[in-house]
Amino acid sequence: TTGLVLARQSHEEPPPDIRTINIIFKKHGLVIFDVDEIPTHGGSLRIYADHGNRHEIATSVKKLISQEETARMTHLDFYSGFQEVANNIKYQFLSFLIESKLSKRKVVAYGAAAKGNTLLNYCGVKKDLIEFVIDASPHKQGKFLPGSHIPVVSEKYLREKKPDFVVILPWNLKEEITEQLAYIREWGGKFAVAIPELAVF
Repeated sequence: TTGLVLARQSHEEPPPDIRTINIIFKKHGLVIFDVDEIPTHGGSLRIYADHGNRHEIATSVKKLISQEETARMTHLDFYSGFQEVANNIKYQFLSFLIESKLSKRKVVAYGAAAKGNTLLNYCGVKKDLIEFVIDASPHKQGKFLPGSHIPVVSEKYLREKKPDFVVILPWNLKEEITEQLAYIREWGGKFAVAIPELAVF
């Protein structure tokens, strides 16, 4: 039996396209027989598959296929607004960073994860707009994010530099990170996320 986790960006979005995954799996002799919806990464699917149709297809699989059909995920028009959504996220985020820079407010980020790095590179953000990224992993500290070359540092730099804004790059963990770094309120610091839309709080 094989397990696979696929993520979606928010709870408001439909699940990843299980019909397409099923087609790919079938080419390799795998059959999806069950699926769980789990909260990882803002909402994911845990897919179960095996070789040889040894399991009965669960209702959960049929339900998700039905959801996709209702949402028209198998039609091109379902994806027609995706680029516009991505562009709006980019423009809002860059506007926030540039306005902060012009007003001499210091912006740093938290979480040197892949999803955050993808966002930074898509938006063309460099270390002139985000001074550094904090990460708890000692294996990432002392290195640089690929593409943006923003340095990755330990949390001690947060108290030393006292930035005005901390951008939470793993936005699906914002509640946990906000609680962990609540002490930035002591010097008037605020948090920000770029996805699903720009929010400063």
